[in-house]
Amino acid sequence: MNIEEKLKSGQRLDYKDGLALYELDLFTLGKYANEKRKALYQNKAFFNVNRHINPTNICKDICKFCAFSANRKNPNPYTMSHEEILNILDESVKHHITEVHIVSAHNKDAGLDWYMGIFKKIKERFPALHVKALTAAEINFLASTYDMSYEQVIDLMIENGVDSLPGGGAEIFDEKVRDYICKGKVSSKQWMQIHDIWHKKGRKSNATMLFGHVEKREHRIDHMMRLRDQQDKSGGFNAFIPLVYQRENNYLHVEDFLSSVEILKTYAISRLLLDNIPHIKAYWATSTINLALMAQEFGADDLDGTIEKESVQSAAGAKSAAGLKLQDFLDLIQTSGYVPVERDSLYNELKVYDN
Repeated sequence: MNIEEKLKSGQRLDYKDGLALYELDLFTLGKYANEKRKALYQNKAFFNVNRHINPTNICKDICKFCAFSANRKNPNPYTMSHEEILNILDESVKHHITEVHIVSAHNKDAGLDWYMGIFKKIKERFPALHVKALTAAEINFLASTYDMSYEQVIDLMIENGVDSLPGGGAEIFDEKVRDYICKGKVSSKQWMQIHDIWHKKGRKSNATMLFGHVEKREHRIDHMMRLRDQQDKSGGFNAFIPLVYQRENNYLHVEDFLSSVEILKTYAISRLLLDNIPHIKAYWATSTINLALMAQEFGADDLDGTIEKESVQSAAGAKSAAGLKLQDFLDLIQTSGYVPVERDSLYNELKVYDN
């Protein structure tokens, strides 16, 4: 049975099938991914009204793809105070954000008490705000720094108000690639273990994949298959987010940047291969808003959100530093032929903008 026969029959795809999907032409692949997307969500394009905060860029790790860390390419180290963060949120809640997304570097001087303290203060001042915070890489950093177990760190996070985990730090799970691009960072096994513990607490998280650097197609498929296996066990991933590598201001020196066709194929394949992860997010901060909107025709159903301010991807060249205004976001989705659906962080629908 060839790959198209498998797609038509609805059989679960395996690793070899994932590689075979890349050999299909873009529009054939897009047709199958779009059919699956429409069966799940019709013409809806999900987003949330959120604020990204990156509290510090001082990092003990040196990842070759990173332009955010102050250790090498970024000459402007900073660490925000709790008051600075709360002042930002005082303004952001006026824009009716429902989520604050907090990720940053591995800064030993902004340690466990600093993080738990700001989470607690946010929840005390804004009890209705969903706190999405700390990647598995940050949890691994805190656990190793303070000689704690992952579960101990996670229990503290929950106690102090963290509601869900972002998907960052996954990069590419293949350890040889990982050793080259982010040596010393959380391992693929540790990343999965942290999310497994989080899911067993009854909590939800996202999962990412950084692609378009030195990895190959087989590494991407392997990455997706590992996530699918984990989802079969713990069921806690809300969304898969393929992050397009940003090539400025870092030490990977990638010369052959991915084509739009390869990026769209990767979105489509993730929809077809990850049959147990409900949402595929085209994170516009790494793909550009135009390609993210096009990705909605290739299996993606989510765009992330308004963001307001973004520091990590924009440091590497992404045009996302100032976020997007809500009305601009709505106009872009509607003129692309989709119905904008504002969601909360757990994908409950808050408002349908159906004209």
